Amino acid sequence: MSATQKRAALKAAFDSGELVIAPGVYDGISAKVADSMGFTALYMTGYGVVASHLGLPDAGIATYNDMVGRVECIAGITATPLIADADTGYGGLLNVQHTVRGYEAAGACAIQIEDQEFPKKCGHMLGRRVVPVEDMVGKIRVAVDARSDRNFLIIARTDARTSLGLDEALRRAEAYARAGADLLFVESPESVAEMERIGSTLSLPLVANMVEGGRTPVLPADELRRIGYRLAIFPALGFLSSAAAMRGAFTELMQKRSSAGLKQPLLDFQAMSAMMGFGDIAEFDRKYRD
Repeated sequence: MSATQKRAALKAAFDSGELVIAPGVYDGISAKVADSMGFTALYMTGYGVVASHLGLPDAGIATYNDMVGRVECIAGITATPLIADADTGYGGLLNVQHTVRGYEAAGACAIQIEDQEFPKKCGHMLGRRVVPVEDMVGKIRVAVDARSDRNFLIIARTDARTSLGLDEALRRAEAYARAGADLLFVESPESVAEMERIGSTLSLPLVANMVEGGRTPVLPADELRRIGYRLAIFPALGFLSSAAAMRGAFTELMQKRSSAGLKQPLLDFQAMSAMMGFGDIAEFDRKYRD
């Protein structure tokens, strides 16, 4: 499926009114695993990419070049439409234009841009500060004009709830909708009541950020859809579960000095090799080398 076809499929999913569930992916392995599961979309998590690619916190350290390279890698090895985190757009209005065009060319189907000051912070951390609403409105307008495919979706995120309150976050989201955003992302509401108010106030499709251990309640899919959410991202689930599994396996290795009799469940090595495409390598060798 081409990038154009993926974007049309994702747009159709939102138009249908279904709740799109998107697991967080952050590297080639997580992308390959999630791509085989039948999800409607994948979400490239900034936290996960920065942690896995650089071993650093999601605090504005990663550059556009770091991130667009991950977009190209993940989009290139998956058949599922990819929604990609682009932080603040990596600068001013000209940077946003460059970012949108770069993410689209790299194969993303939707881009998420937020209204934090640079350097930004993970959306479930304290101390986040936002730019003036007019600055973010300008970024959304640039993003809308920069895309070449109308089905390449612009997700506008506001981080104003934590520092300025829900009223200001809603005011900003409405301004971003008027600027042309396709989906609205009010980050880190702190109760079901706040989530319901967001759903009753805003008319565009809404994004729910389901972070295990984060500031927002993690709700069942039916409840999210009832409130008015149309995209539920689970950015941390993959790297939290992977880190826990690795810690368990490495702890046993340290204690036993061997992996024999390991209690930690492992993916079968042959299944892993097949998922990573070694069957194609074997076929290549048969055709050209043997």
